[in-house]
Amino acid sequence: MTDTGSTGGTEDAERMRRWRMVLGAAADPSLGTPSGADAAMDSALGALYDGPPGGEAGERGRGRSGGLGASAPRVARWLGDIREYFPSTVVQVMQADAIERLDLKALLLEPEMLAAVEPDVHLVGTLLSLNRVLPERSREMARRVVARVVAELEARITQKTRAAVTGALNRASRIARPRRHADIDWDRTIRANLKHYQREHRTVVPERLVGYGRRTTAVQRDVVLCVDQSGSMAASVVHSGVFGAVLASMRSLRTSLVVFDTAVVDLTEQLSDPVEVLFGTQLGGGTDINRAVGYSQALITRPRDTIFVLVSDLFEGGVRDEMLRRVAAMVGAGVQVVVLLALSDEGAPAYDHDNAAALAALGVPAFACTPDAFPELMAAAIERRDLRGFAERS
Repeated sequence: MTDTGSTGGTEDAERMRRWRMVLGAAADPSLGTPSGADAAMDSALGALYDGPPGGEAGERGRGRSGGLGASAPRVARWLGDIREYFPSTVVQVMQADAIERLDLKALLLEPEMLAAVEPDVHLVGTLLSLNRVLPERSREMARRVVARVVAELEARITQKTRAAVTGALNRASRIARPRRHADIDWDRTIRANLKHYQREHRTVVPERLVGYGRRTTAVQRDVVLCVDQSGSMAASVVHSGVFGAVLASMRSLRTSLVVFDTAVVDLTEQLSDPVEVLFGTQLGGGTDINRAVGYSQALITRPRDTIFVLVSDLFEGGVRDEMLRRVAAMVGAGVQVVVLLALSDEGAPAYDHDNAAALAALGVPAFACTPDAFPELMAAAIERRDLRGFAERS
């Protein structure tokens, strides 16, 4: 006989335990007191969340079990604790929350702190924002943190990007009238002529031949990445820098990388080293999209073979009308223009809806793109496909 009462009691106890862990110190005493591993997890959570954001760390912790204070050793121990009790995805969220809620940016200038954190895209963004004030003793450790994240991103995206871009270039270079028998792509030719199947002869009579594009080592497309480095775009800057390095490693593409706030910096020469690229950025400051678009225009020498990718939340601090005229001129000249509100896993940030609508009216939809979808987006741009489908999915 099954003891349903005992089972129900176990489920109720587990439910109460979970509610206690969620609610923390504010929970009703009837939910019980955590013990064992639960107590350690509760303490780690309480140090971060059992207090309002803002104010001095010491004041936040006063009268509570929570609070990390401004002690680097204590924060380092806390970082070790959360790695022990939570999976890495949760650790990354808690680290980002700690930096934001407890204002730990100053502590990240210490090598010991950098050695204790779990590297991720958001941490890299924070380090890049501190780039100009990193003391010399911390700079090498910061580079190691950035290099580790860059290596992980490259492992994630390189193969997929190369395959998508190479395939798109091959498809875009197909020829309609192959002159030699060896140049005929029979698979695609048969598919293109299935409607001409002759039943009585049990064969396809091709009316249109599809040929392989000629193999070439020449540059087939120019890519200009123009990336907004204002503070809200940190994750997008990191991903753009890594993608720029991957694209620059392909001989069939000529890739340029331009970053901007109120000034414009050309990082193309550093694309062989994505870590160097990221340390060449300076997160924060204002935004002059018009100036950046104007600089990028000067890089374009083959409009119909150029893909211009603007990564920005579109909050323009420069001359809006001139920026729109420049984009319209690019489109009119045959440039494939892509506007990404974000290139990250977080989705679209706050953005200027009026500017997005104005660009859409020019035939340039603005949308967010995840890193996993970016290779497919580049393939679509190379083949000059309509990008509105990407915008609708976003």
